[in-house]
Amino acid sequence: MSVTAPRYLTRFQCLTESCEDTCCAGLVVPVSQSRWRILQDAVAGGPDAERVQSFVLPDPGSGTGAEAAYIAKREDGHCTFLDARKLCSLHQKYGEAVLPDACAMFPRVPTRRAERLEVTGSFGCPEVVRLCLLAEDALEQVPVEASLAGRPELARELGSEDAWSRHADRVRSVALHLLERREFPFASRLFMLGELARRLGPFYFRGTEAFREEGADALLAATLSDFESTPALTGLHQQLTSISLPGGPWAAICGTVLKSRLGSAGSARFHGWARGVLDSYGGAEASPEDVWALHAERRATLDAMQGPRVEQYFRHYAVNHWLRLPFTDAPSLMDYVFKLTLRASVLRWTLSGHPTVAALCEARPDDAQARLDAAAVECFQLSAKHLEQSPELHSLAHGLSGGAGVDALPRMLVLLNGL
Repeated sequence: MSVTAPRYLTRFQCLTESCEDTCCAGLVVPVSQSRWRILQDAVAGGPDAERVQSFVLPDPGSGTGAEAAYIAKREDGHCTFLDARKLCSLHQKYGEAVLPDACAMFPRVPTRRAERLEVTGSFGCPEVVRLCLLAEDALEQVPVEASLAGRPELARELGSEDAWSRHADRVRSVALHLLERREFPFASRLFMLGELARRLGPFYFRGTEAFREEGADALLAATLSDFESTPALTGLHQQLTSISLPGGPWAAICGTVLKSRLGSAGSARFHGWARGVLDSYGGAEASPEDVWALHAERRATLDAMQGPRVEQYFRHYAVNHWLRLPFTDAPSLMDYVFKLTLRASVLRWTLSGHPTVAALCEARPDDAQARLDAAAVECFQLSAKHLEQSPELHSLAHGLSGGAGVDALPRMLVLLNGL
């Protein structure tokens, strides 16, 4: 079996106590029945036995199996086994074998696709974000050892039992090539993905029966082929750039996502960042039109100063998203593309609103790229950890897209407006 990973993962090394946002905070850690037993055996009769009994708690909703228990968190949201140096006390004393699967594998995400294993990284980890966003060759796929996955035997296996899954590799390949078409702006590439989703939507979706009929395979192949045609893509780019929309609605949507999480996310780091972004735009009560004006001004300045760098952030983010999260988890390709576009919009909005970026647009210092890189890493990582999988974002995306039905692409234009 072949095993591949983007090059950035071959460079990854946990920063341990130097990390600005430990993965041992803010996340619920499930413990499988087998790992729970290994941990109990390791601490039996020793000073940590009582702590393990007190802080590894049965999960009444799961019973036995992969999530039989979970690790309790302290009042500050950190793992109860995290020591004063922000290191795992269990790992230090008993080794990697006692760790729950999530701890042993994070930030690596292994996925088995037919006869190959793909390993990608989670943007919940700041170091993964740094390595993925900032190096030009970060996403080059390279052969690796299976051990890079941490516990490769736990890799999620994607099936091919239905047409939705069976044709997924072909669709994903075209999508990834579209994202690499750097001659077009990033917003245009997302629009191309939206148009691809619109055209595939009537016959290619989860639960489709269309491929039982003659002609569906040929229609899929012809549709995918159209999105490898430069004239066709140029036409889509021109179509998008010919559309002019007010920016206030875009600013309001992005602000809603951030403000909706302030009441439920418990991270002090997230709160400080979110408040800084909102204050940079004039405060939580600023009008969407005023926020848009500030964003548009900063976006133009930033693109003039560091346009290729910003483009690289978003290209690498989107490609990694497609590699890490199978689109077949969504009910349709349009649902997947629409949510990706919403996430990218929020990221662009927070990047323009980051206080460091606002200051860069005013002063334009010699070390602008280094400062911009640091701000981007913070925005992309905190968004991944606290915004992107939140129920608030998913609910908003469903409402905005109209359920990702036939009208979703015109609705998506509002999101593309700020990118």
